[in-house]
Amino acid sequence: MPDGSQQDTVEKVLGYARRIAVVGLSNDPGSASYYVASVLADLGYEIVPVNPTVDAVLGLRSYPTLAEVPGEIDVVDVFRRPEHLPGVARHAVAAGAKALWLQSGLRSDEAGAIAEAAGLDFVQDRCLKIEAGARTRSRG
Repeated sequence: MPDGSQQDTVEKVLGYARRIAVVGLSNDPGSASYYVASVLADLGYEIVPVNPTVDAVLGLRSYPTLAEVPGEIDVVDVFRRPEHLPGVARHAVAAGAKALWLQSGLRSDEAGAIAEAAGLDFVQDRCLKIEAGARTRSRG
């Protein structure tokens, strides 16, 4: 079960999230990252794919790194293996993101410490699609 103590942070992030950089976004329609990003796009979020191995996902240009994403990033949504999470946190900080969100099944105290020390909101082991969808439904 997800950590209920994060709910305030989840609500805060969803309150300002408009532009979401999805790190590890696959161009495979059967992947979790593809499904989550496509639903978030359908909910009205601007999706920015970040994956050095693909040129485009969901018809959107993919950037090799967070550093190469132009403009502001509200949320960095992460689909990477646990050993990569602290590095992604450092890149999110350097890119000036407002929040670091680790998808369901991903936890990293080190990534959280990096993000929070830099003033980023931090959520882990929660699905952004589920949380955003629930928020949208509750507003009716």
